[in-house]
Amino acid sequence: MAIEYAEYNITNGLGGPFGAVIVKDGVLIAGSANKVIPENDPTAHAEMAAIRLACKKLNTYNLSGCEIYTSCEPCPMCLGAIYWARIDKIYYANTKVDAAEIGFDDYFIYEEMNCDMPNRKIPCEQLLRDEAQKAFKNWHTSAVKKIY
Repeated sequence: MAIEYAEYNITNGLGGPFGAVIVKDGVLIAGSANKVIPENDPTAHAEMAAIRLACKKLNTYNLSGCEIYTSCEPCPMCLGAIYWARIDKIYYANTKVDAAEIGFDDYFIYEEMNCDMPNRKIPCEQLLRDEAQKAFKNWHTSAVKKIY
């Protein structure tokens, strides 16, 4: 089904050749193709869209007990989201090398993640840490916080 979503995108001129479905206990929960172009959203990868749909359908941010099937090995952003969603297992078809060969190369992001902040291609500068610490301290001691 994930591959079918990818093919649908190509056939209908909707964007990148990526699809993803989320399954729980053998039942389809959500599925999506890549929606970056039609939604003008660089985060609307197939995996991200499927996670958002599954969370809404199950009314939770925790997708423990679910598995994700993707038409391609997840990029760094999607991999992070899969971990944060607590998905149990990833099944993928194409590899990140396959994706790079058709112009979807995320290697530079993996490299950037290993760089120290001053050496990254996008400049990073820390501001107002002392002021921001108040929110963290309030969260840490809050009686209503919910760890996710």
